[in-house]
Amino acid sequence: MVRVLGVDPGSETTGWGVVEGDARRSRLIEYGVVRSSVKASFPSRLLNISDGLEKVIERFAPEACAVEEAFFAVNVKTALKLGQVRGAILVTAERAGLQIAEYAPRLVKQTVVGYGAAEKHQVQEMVRLLLNLSSVPQPHDAADALAIAICHLHHSGIGNRIRAAR
Repeated sequence: MVRVLGVDPGSETTGWGVVEGDARRSRLIEYGVVRSSVKASFPSRLLNISDGLEKVIERFAPEACAVEEAFFAVNVKTALKLGQVRGAILVTAERAGLQIAEYAPRLVKQTVVGYGAAEKHQVQEMVRLLLNLSSVPQPHDAADALAIAICHLHHSGIGNRIRAAR
């Protein structure tokens, strides 16, 4: 059993979710978001995200952090900002001594839904089913973070089994 913090990066809303389990079963520990004011300077938002995730890590003591990889954005400025948000998240996880893994959005969808081009509502519903929740986690940023954590539970076990076999 491993405890994983999944993170869905965003400069205004960064979703997070903590799950525990393995490739066969997982259970929800907690989820939420770190919200940053659109009126705040961008460096201030980065600090807010880092501080918020530090509190989550202190409170729930995950062993691993799974982060969504950057996707290709039409707007270069948006892509650069997302990269900076991811950097703040990665530094926070590294500083806490967590094992860090990054997953492409298509792989997360493929793992959780079984289809790499799944729509947001399909991912949310599968997260609800996999974690045996009564309703879909809200907001969607938190549901996405939980999907990333579930993806890590499935894929990290494979790596561990390959390393053990060697």
